[in-house]
Amino acid sequence: MVRVQEHYYKELYSLFWDNNFVPEETQIERLAFLAELISEKNKVVNLVSRKDTESLIENHIFITAFISKFLPDKCSRFLDIGTGGGFPGLPVAIVKPHLKGVLADSTGKKIDSVKEFIEKLKLGNVTAVNSRVEAPEFINLYRNSFDLILSRATVPLLLLISYSLPLIKEKAYLAAIKGGDLEDEFQKAVLKYKPYIKKHTIFELAYKPGNIRNQKGKKLVLLELNK
Repeated sequence: MVRVQEHYYKELYSLFWDNNFVPEETQIERLAFLAELISEKNKVVNLVSRKDTESLIENHIFITAFISKFLPDKCSRFLDIGTGGGFPGLPVAIVKPHLKGVLADSTGKKIDSVKEFIEKLKLGNVTAVNSRVEAPEFINLYRNSFDLILSRATVPLLLLISYSLPLIKEKAYLAAIKGGDLEDEFQKAVLKYKPYIKKHTIFELAYKPGNIRNQKGKKLVLLELNK
């Protein structure tokens, strides 16, 4: 393992161990390799905020892998809406290799980068698609395909549910990483789509050592949807 990857590996392992969520060693190695790939690519393509690159592991790799512990085991195929540089889709695909997934984004440069990461990581369970998920051609291709929708801080829950409904199976889950005060956004979504929402839970994404009381304010909204 090269020196940079080794540093990322140690940081990841420490975070996972502190929070009783330890993927297999090969999975942590892949996550460390992903961090190195993103760090290098970020010099030419804006995948994560430049000021955030020093916190790449904690704020991007770890937190998006960490949400896997809250995802239902019965899911088999996911769609990552607005994946950007591959979040949360790539870390989830690494720690849950039984899940097959599609990572979608409308920005060509970002999807080209994600395709490169998938190839270099030798991930056989995911593909990347340059498209808006609400585009008719995307809906025609993937209608009724997914039992899990993932998203990180892309659009309001109202829109996420709207985008998801044509693409999900009869029963599915929507898991969205959100920050800040969610009350108004959440209530609007529940009010409009109440007939489709069977159950809803909001998980505080608190973790040791530096975010025990969730000072960062990140939450995972998990909705169980029925068409």
